[in-house]
Amino acid sequence: MSDQGVKVAVRCRPFNQREKDRGAKLIIDMNGAMTTIQNPETPNEEPKKFTFDFSYWSHDGFNEKDDGYLEAVPGSKYSSQRRVFDDLGQGVLDNAFKGFNCSLFAYGQTGSGKSYSMVGYGCNKGIVPITCDELFKAIEAGDPATKYEVTFSMLEIYNEQVRDLLSKDNPKGGLQVRQNPKLGLFYVVGLKKVAVGSYAEIDKRTQEGTANRTVASTNMNATSSRAHTVVTITFDQISKNEAGEETKKSSVINLVDLAGSERADSTGATGDRLKEGANINKSLSALGNVISALADLSSGGKKKVMVPYRDSVLTKLLQNALGGNSKTVMIAALSPADINYDETLGTLRYADRAKKIKNKAVVNENPLDKLIRELREENEKLKSQMGGAMPVAGGAGMDPGEIERMRKEMEEEIRAQLLANQEQMNEMDESFEDKLKRNREEQEAMGAAQANTQDRKSKDPHLVNLNEDPMLSGVIFHFVEPGEMTIGRKDATPPPMIALTGLSISKQHAVITFENSEATVKPGEQGAKTKINGVPLTGPTTLQHLDRVLFGSNHMYVFHNPLNPKAPENTPTKIDWDFAQKEIAKHKGFDTASAGMSKEQIIAQEQILELLPMVSEVNAISEELNKHRTFEVILISGAAMEGYGSKKGAKVVVKMKNLLNGNTWLWERGKFMNRRYMIQELYQRHLDGDEDVMKIPKEEDPFWEPPEDVLIGTANVFLQSLSYALDFDDKLSVTDYKGVEEGNLYVNITPCSDKGKPLDEDFFVEDPQELLGKPFHYKVTIKSAEVNKAKYSKGLHVRYKVYQDEDFTSTPVIKATLSPEFKHHRIITYPAVNEDQLGYFEQGCITFQLFGVQEDSVNDNRLMKMTTKELRQMEQLQNPGMQRRQTISGEASEESKLRNELEVLKKKFERLEKKEKRIQDLCSEWKGKPVEEQQFEPFWRHVSAVANSSGNKLKTRVEILNTMLKGQKLMRAKQSSDGSGGNVRTTCV
Repeated sequence: MSDQGVKVAVRCRPFNQREKDRGAKLIIDMNGAMTTIQNPETPNEEPKKFTFDFSYWSHDGFNEKDDGYLEAVPGSKYSSQRRVFDDLGQGVLDNAFKGFNCSLFAYGQTGSGKSYSMVGYGCNKGIVPITCDELFKAIEAGDPATKYEVTFSMLEIYNEQVRDLLSKDNPKGGLQVRQNPKLGLFYVVGLKKVAVGSYAEIDKRTQEGTANRTVASTNMNATSSRAHTVVTITFDQISKNEAGEETKKSSVINLVDLAGSERADSTGATGDRLKEGANINKSLSALGNVISALADLSSGGKKKVMVPYRDSVLTKLLQNALGGNSKTVMIAALSPADINYDETLGTLRYADRAKKIKNKAVVNENPLDKLIRELREENEKLKSQMGGAMPVAGGAGMDPGEIERMRKEMEEEIRAQLLANQEQMNEMDESFEDKLKRNREEQEAMGAAQANTQDRKSKDPHLVNLNEDPMLSGVIFHFVEPGEMTIGRKDATPPPMIALTGLSISKQHAVITFENSEATVKPGEQGAKTKINGVPLTGPTTLQHLDRVLFGSNHMYVFHNPLNPKAPENTPTKIDWDFAQKEIAKHKGFDTASAGMSKEQIIAQEQILELLPMVSEVNAISEELNKHRTFEVILISGAAMEGYGSKKGAKVVVKMKNLLNGNTWLWERGKFMNRRYMIQELYQRHLDGDEDVMKIPKEEDPFWEPPEDVLIGTANVFLQSLSYALDFDDKLSVTDYKGVEEGNLYVNITPCSDKGKPLDEDFFVEDPQELLGKPFHYKVTIKSAEVNKAKYSKGLHVRYKVYQDEDFTSTPVIKATLSPEFKHHRIITYPAVNEDQLGYFEQGCITFQLFGVQEDSVNDNRLMKMTTKELRQMEQLQNPGMQRRQTISGEASEESKLRNELEVLKKKFERLEKKEKRIQDLCSEWKGKPVEEQQFEPFWRHVSAVANSSGNKLKTRVEILNTMLKGQKLMRAKQSSDGSGGNVRTTCV
């Protein structure tokens, strides 16, 4: 027995291209086994320190050779793929030869480099292929008297369902996971295990698994980054002991690439009423709980710890790897960029907990005859139990129904044990040579097809897939044959030549015609959704080399034409998923250039690119399930966000709209992503036919939300006037997140006494610094509002916050009118004005938010007869500029600020003119006195100069501001008339 802790390593990757483009800052450093992380928000603070078994620096210090291999620069601390294997993979291999079970799993957020460490790219092979290669090299150099047998399996866990990646056909709901009652371990029923005799055979099976994974994720609308991939290699060494008995030393090697570790709470899903409903995050959450429980158990701090292995499919299958008979290694992948600080810190803490786990690994060695005899004896015993009456322990006092239920559970356990034993006996009965022969026959057939594909790639035009996971791109090929090729669903009549499955795929979806080395594509039927280079396909279009083609919601391809390989100008030589998504975003009105962007704007841009394909998918599901909902990605300004609990810059949110009554909801990114996972689950249940998803209670429906007040728009009052003790009284435009005017708000902000009485009309402060240290009172008055749309007559109210308010102040809800009289008053008092409060007057504003009451009712019953697809088309026809307007920046807010400054200057100008007139009169009086009494001539000159110049200077500033305001209005009018409003950069938000 070997009592050993989980060996933990962390690895920091280089910046990716997006991080380089935005000038990301490095937050990770490594020195020996120590890793430090610096909070970019507090650069003067001491970095947080963590120590692991290995800290691998792969961020820089390398050269790329001609063949693409990355090697360390002499003297650098760069850790190559080979070094990582030598430290981690070699230990796994050595332990496997000793007969220990071994597990290696990679953890980290999406894009952190997990797959690179585990699998690698090109000639930079990762731990998995090197381990497999070295395994067979060691077998060749091993003892000739020992018989070596290697079997390989590959599965994926997505949404709590297990898919066999070595099989094209998986049952609905996935493969079953059962527990072996004798051993207490879980296994996958019916998982294909293939005998392999070389690394090349494993490599081909891995390629097969990757291809099946790609097809399945595309057809099922699955997000590959949310799936766990488990490769299991069973390594048996059969030899004779001193007594001449055949013994088998067996090792199970689990190589696990975990799903992206993005935390739900970091994306804002914590406020969702259905936050516990999604299975998508269940496995990783359960894994975290298991690791925490095992760490507590290993430390001895808690005597009774229940380890929750049963909480998810992943933790069931990893039970032995994490807390049992296994030597386990974990590699945590780190993102080095400042934008990923929270996620990277979470990964480091996760890894820090894992290193506390202690496992007890034992050598798995038993005589073969004994294993077979024990299995047969146990099977006979189980069969006799099934045939006789099974007493239920503790059955006294239980009702007959409960006893029957327990008896059925016992029968199910016995059947599971019989099945597990039978599978094991069947494997033993079939010789390894027969298994190997069968596998090689399968591979010969597959190899011929792969060779044909490779040969045709350089000769014939074809479509090749794009996937968000680089490992799954370039896996699916559809060759374009001369003449007409039809694309559509497999249930179409006649069947299409290229059959696609998934959302928004029509029966007769598209037709590609190839003649004279040129390909054209056209819609196969009206309403079929296809995009070419981000633009919807409406008629016949010529396909050029490297064009991007999106069929339906998620079948993304790149067209290659070796017969006419000239691509359009400015087309990059390498097309990836990000490029295709940026192209789609650009045609939806979002600017995707990153030059000159702030950190917040870069985050917003990345979230837009992330959310657009998800929103497209959810809209397609809404149409297919006829949920009468439409979704849209929008940018919402800081002022509008205040109404949704956020206080920083522009934010990307998703708007859901009820197409039957116009009710809208704004979902933050995390809430939408959480709902999207549940919507995917609902759709999968629909496809599986397990239940009628149209009849589920609305409270369980991820498309349903109870009505909530909708933010119609906002209006800003800048408070410069208060710093001069002047009042503000104006009609303000209420604008929505697109900058569209939705109504007006009448507001007054007045300096006053502590009782609310306005100050004397002539009261005026020339220098705002005069207010410091003195008491100050002002009154906020909301007089009334006017809105444009009749649907808001159900009720209107306004809310706002002033400096240091934690909660909103709200007016009462006024119903049955579009012109409510609020008559709201509030006095704000500062006992002694400080610098912060004065800064609030000079630079800050009050954002008034106008809300409308929504009700869950349908005003026009004719809409109920229309499908979701028809309603969405009608919505787009009624709002043709919807997509093009949504990126209009905060110009309205800037205009409001200018107008406010203009009003303040006008009032200052009026007050100063009065003061100036009095000073001029005083000067004239002095001038009229006898000369001998005019003893203050220097004083008179200075006063006269000031008195006669101040008004002209202010007048000039007023004229400048008036000109700026006119320019703003002309620009906005021009953008509205020529439709260019949508091209205003998101960087202005």
